[in-house]
Amino acid sequence: MKKKLLCVLLGAAMTATALTGCGGNDATQTQSSNDNAGTQAQSSSDNADTQADNTQTGNTQADAGSGSVYLLNFKPETDMAWQDLAKTYTAQTGVEVMVVTAADGQYKTTLQSELAKSEAPTIFTIGNSSDCAEYANYIYDLSGSALYNHLTDKSLALEYDGKVAAIANCYECYGIIYNKTILEGYCGMDGAVISSVDEIDNLETLNAVATDINNRVDEINDALGTNLTGAFSSAGLDSGSNWRFSGHLAGLALYYEFKDAGCDLIAGQGTVTGKYLDNFKTVWDMYTNTSSADKATLDSGAYNAEQELGLGEAVFYQNGDWEYAAFAPDNENGYTVTTDDLSMMPIYFGVDDANEGLAVGTENHWAVNAQASQEDIDSTLAFLEWVITSDEGRDAIVNQMGLTAPFDTFTGNYESKNGFAAMANEYAAAGKTSVAWSFNATPAVDDWRADFIAPLTEYTERGGSWDDVKTAFVDQWKYYWDETNK
Repeated sequence: MKKKLLCVLLGAAMTATALTGCGGNDATQTQSSNDNAGTQAQSSSDNADTQADNTQTGNTQADAGSGSVYLLNFKPETDMAWQDLAKTYTAQTGVEVMVVTAADGQYKTTLQSELAKSEAPTIFTIGNSSDCAEYANYIYDLSGSALYNHLTDKSLALEYDGKVAAIANCYECYGIIYNKTILEGYCGMDGAVISSVDEIDNLETLNAVATDINNRVDEINDALGTNLTGAFSSAGLDSGSNWRFSGHLAGLALYYEFKDAGCDLIAGQGTVTGKYLDNFKTVWDMYTNTSSADKATLDSGAYNAEQELGLGEAVFYQNGDWEYAAFAPDNENGYTVTTDDLSMMPIYFGVDDANEGLAVGTENHWAVNAQASQEDIDSTLAFLEWVITSDEGRDAIVNQMGLTAPFDTFTGNYESKNGFAAMANEYAAAGKTSVAWSFNATPAVDDWRADFIAPLTEYTERGGSWDDVKTAFVDQWKYYWDETNK
């Protein structure tokens, strides 16, 4: 009953906040941010009978076929799980499955290179509407697939040119991961800015807390026996980390601007004004001013923000629920900080903090290569069906990758156990509005982000002009949008 009530609450919130579209792309992703949160409802029945899961999926698995499968994986942190799944499927069916994982921040470059080969990926990931147009010649219509039939919300599919171009393979949320154990200890210290973690519900308070912690690192370490070096983890501007800011943090500036414009929060629009870039600047300055990382070397690739949190060197770390598995109590990373110590709060942006929840959505959609042979396409579709219906596939996605899957086969033992994802539901149930992934509207996404990161790096590392950051944000958006939508 409690779970059903939560879904009703989220559905009502979605209806109240729905906005009409004004984007110019042919591709559409009619996705509600609060509906997204609803799909991430945390399981309260982890001990449900596995047999019930098998009954739901039935014996509908398609023949494995006579082709082969090549998955170009988007998420480096899931590589081992995918490699193991590939071996298991090959052992069961005889179908060869190859998994190649692109380096962090290098997916598009790798995809373009691999698609040009004779043995190209049969499964690849696209993120948004503009990707549909860019890879139109490679898009296979998934409308009749088992993958599409099992999708809990058909709006989670990207549609293009009358086709179901790609299907979301997970739902995710992001915000600020924080060490609640250290924060609670800090709250009990003399002179602390707050007396309870719950008081952090706006940007001003968060900034004050982070600044105070950063100024009192030695005192906190002496009092709590910690080994902090700063409040926030490093804000890496290298290619393996800067997407957190050119994508996810910039996404909040886009989200609030699109809301003001009455736009579809996912499809966006052809021009932006940078209205909320001063808010971005406040958050960005907080990240870089309350960290032990040297501002002058943030683009060097020398920092590991996840590790800093995992070793207790930082309290705050902007990232998403895909990080949950990395901090499992039995993690192999050597982290002393585990999920028992962690929680997630919104990236308070100083706009509507009282009503803001976590940012919920996805940029991970499976597409099948229409240029592959029919034999390979058939085997690829059968493999994907196996992934979302078999015990091995569902266990890997939920328990090894730590993801929340938007398919009706993920029930009982296979509902998400991701505690960060659960926080998205808690905020939504409390009446907070989940922030849509508005950065999915970014045209020529890698090019725009590179043009935005360059002046941001100049501003941060060498005291460059913030006006240059604004100019890149606004002008390059229009340029790439117009180029994409000719």
